[in-house]
Amino acid sequence: MRRFFKPRQDRFVKLILEQAALTLEGLDLLKEYLNTKSSEIVEQITVKEKEADETRRILIDELNRTFVTPFDREDIFALSRAIDDVIDYAYSTVDEMEILKVKPTEKMIQMAEILRDAAYEIHQAVQRLQKHPNVAIDHAQRAKKLENQVEAVYREALAELFSVPEEIKQVIKMLKKREVYRHLSNAADRGDEAANIISDIVVKMT
Repeated sequence: MRRFFKPRQDRFVKLILEQAALTLEGLDLLKEYLNTKSSEIVEQITVKEKEADETRRILIDELNRTFVTPFDREDIFALSRAIDDVIDYAYSTVDEMEILKVKPTEKMIQMAEILRDAAYEIHQAVQRLQKHPNVAIDHAQRAKKLENQVEAVYREALAELFSVPEEIKQVIKMLKKREVYRHLSNAADRGDEAANIISDIVVKMT
């Protein structure tokens, strides 16, 4: 009986790890997009976001059909959702920039670089979750520190954006940029939530 349940339990870890890997790839592409503004990268991010959604759908289906899970059912669902939201915001950042015709700024590039590093830490944390939970917490804490850095850059960007009154055309451009900054900030918030959930899982395991 134990041999029967073990593969299905491992399946959840593999699926969340797959989500984290796709999110990391998505953040790599976001960085590249902000540096190149390539339409090809827009298509690649769209594909990654759809792949991540499909992986989450499979995870939820497995969750609905499995009695025994390696961690609390609610934690698996919440961690999967938080990681999925990160790549969703990466996609919506690019999508909105294309629709609103927003040019990348240095602050956007800076935020995306930090977000990519945070996605790496989340990926590492998930990878270490079962066998090395204390190491997983270290990575989760690093992800949280990086999220704080994103928020600091976000506040700087907004202060810079609204520092000088401009004519109406400039105000519209400013508001468009603010929307892009908001998407990047939201991605950081979701990464922070994923890090918190990983920490909670480890506390329950130990």
